[in-house]
Amino acid sequence: MTLTRPDTPVADLLDIQRATHVYARGLDRFDPHEAASAFTDDAVWDATAVGLERLEGIAAILGFFERDASAIADQFHVITNHVVDLDDDGTTARGTNYVFSEGHTRSGAAFKAIALNEDTYRRTPAGWRIATRRISALTPPELEGFDA
Repeated sequence: MTLTRPDTPVADLLDIQRATHVYARGLDRFDPHEAASAFTDDAVWDATAVGLERLEGIAAILGFFERDASAIADQFHVITNHVVDLDDDGTTARGTNYVFSEGHTRSGAAFKAIALNEDTYRRTPAGWRIATRRISALTPPELEGFDA
């Protein structure tokens, strides 16, 4: 059973939020390894709802982030409005957050997405990591000419 409790350890919640922010910072710094470090080794990243791919495993996720870094000229990701519920066992959690992303490809195409991330998280020896991320559009994504 999952509960939202006022006595939830603040450090856990902050570490989960940190993982989501490290992901965004890695993308925006064009550092695919930093972005991928936010995920578990067996993670699933599913952005099919916004016109991108569904990826399984850290190697596939890293490969996509590497292709993205080479295709993008500039971009930013703002991740906010975290709601996180820790499971009773203290090793897993689930949550949501909003993302606003905008940028340009090296070929000149513009893109913009406002989306909801639905995540599951797992505590690892290195801290909390994203185990699954399902990205769904909150407004129609503008991805014309984008193919990372």
